[in-house]
Amino acid sequence: MDFSVSFSSPLKSYTPFSLSCQLSFHPNAPQLLRFSRNPGIFLRKPPSISRQNNLAIKALQTSNQTKNDDFVLEDVPHLTNFLPDLPSYPNPLQKSQAYSIVKTNFVSPEDVVAQNIVIQKESPRGIHFRRAGPREKVYFKPEEVRACIVTCGGLCPGINTVIREIVCGLNNMYGVQDILGIEEGYKGFYSKNTMSLTPKVVNDIHKRGGTFLRTSRGGHDTHKIVDNIEDRGINQVYIIGGDGTQKGAALIYEEVKKRGLQVAVAGIPKTIDNDIAVIDKSFGFDTAVEEAQRAINAAHVEVESVENGVGIVKLMGRYSGFIAMYATLASRDVDCCLIPESPFYLEGQGGLFEFIEERLKENGHLVIVVAEGAGQEYVAAEVHAAGKKDASGNKLLLDVGPWLSDKIKDHFTKFQKMPINMKYIDPTYMIRAIPSNASDNIYCTLLAHGVVHGAMAGYTGFTVGSVNSKHAYIPIARVTERQKTVKLTDRMWARLLASTNQPSFVASDHERVDKEVSKV
Repeated sequence: MDFSVSFSSPLKSYTPFSLSCQLSFHPNAPQLLRFSRNPGIFLRKPPSISRQNNLAIKALQTSNQTKNDDFVLEDVPHLTNFLPDLPSYPNPLQKSQAYSIVKTNFVSPEDVVAQNIVIQKESPRGIHFRRAGPREKVYFKPEEVRACIVTCGGLCPGINTVIREIVCGLNNMYGVQDILGIEEGYKGFYSKNTMSLTPKVVNDIHKRGGTFLRTSRGGHDTHKIVDNIEDRGINQVYIIGGDGTQKGAALIYEEVKKRGLQVAVAGIPKTIDNDIAVIDKSFGFDTAVEEAQRAINAAHVEVESVENGVGIVKLMGRYSGFIAMYATLASRDVDCCLIPESPFYLEGQGGLFEFIEERLKENGHLVIVVAEGAGQEYVAAEVHAAGKKDASGNKLLLDVGPWLSDKIKDHFTKFQKMPINMKYIDPTYMIRAIPSNASDNIYCTLLAHGVVHGAMAGYTGFTVGSVNSKHAYIPIARVTERQKTVKLTDRMWARLLASTNQPSFVASDHERVDKEVSKV
């Protein structure tokens, strides 16, 4: 007797691919869990038929509990997808003194992490990712591993911690001795800039800001990079970088797969703005929010000490205002927070000028936090700037901080006849350059160890991140398909509005904004 069970994503417009599973029962036939997939998405065939059965049967049993219980596993590629005869070996952690005290040494092949943990009783189970962690089998002999690490893009607290823990994780947990550091970003692959990395070399780099390996933007040439990887005999590539860097990592993986190389390509997503999709947060974010408090506190002290003091603190946030929002909530000294997701206007009822005037009359001072990407439409309209881009392809932003300072000063001096003591602080590069704090150091360690376990287990073309506080392996395409932004309809933004008591800048909708843009 045959049964057929199908699991497919109800969110086809949202997910990069749909996934279906079929389970057949026959008296004398082995049970196989088969994944059907779109071209370009490679799913690892689990190593054990019994484990396949367990996952399928669990899914089948669960599906009987609710009317609509769709289960979607967005899996990551595995080397055996294009090298089916690749041998596996026992994980060296089995003999590790440190791991001997762990009750369950290895992550089960059935372990997955749910993208959404708050669901309704009758709703689909939704999207899941493979749980990160050490596997019982590895696909590299430690003595045959030649790994490399590269950092690309802008600076962020915690990069050095990630570098250190990848090196120490490979060496201490798996006995890997041959690790290279690629200097100055992607271009370092074909400009021959490398250094040998050992636990002793990287021992104290986590105490420094910046990146020990130096960095650059752009410089990505897929064929040259993979040629160099092949020529040097590199078989594990660890890439630390943001959106553009991870897209480059995906191209490297595709070229490696095309050439049939046993090379694991793994990414660690980096952005101080916390705008990477799917993951809970990016490393360095907690440090950035904490350090931003110093600038906000300094602005508050300054404006409290003078008549009609207005302090403006510009923080990072090209397209997403997470740092500005969390720093504002943490501070309690901020009167208004301006972010890219929430358009604001200056003049008229409910505008920023009116709010500033009321707050000055009430308290005699105020502090404004503005994300670097906020108000760009106003600044661009006034200075008639062209849409230039940097080497990474990011749009070059206009400096909203001085523009906003001048606008406020001119308005109150010329029209309100009210003297303003303006204090402007831009701590962005100071924040980017500091070492990570304790919280981020731990997070960086977990990310680094997770990516090492994944590469040794033969996964490739993946990135690692925290999803609902559990670390998971995520297809690179999922973290680069869109940018995470602050949702103005969520409770966190509502909490900020309640904390600052600032205008929501939504009255009269877009008409007032359009008028303001036409004036400048």
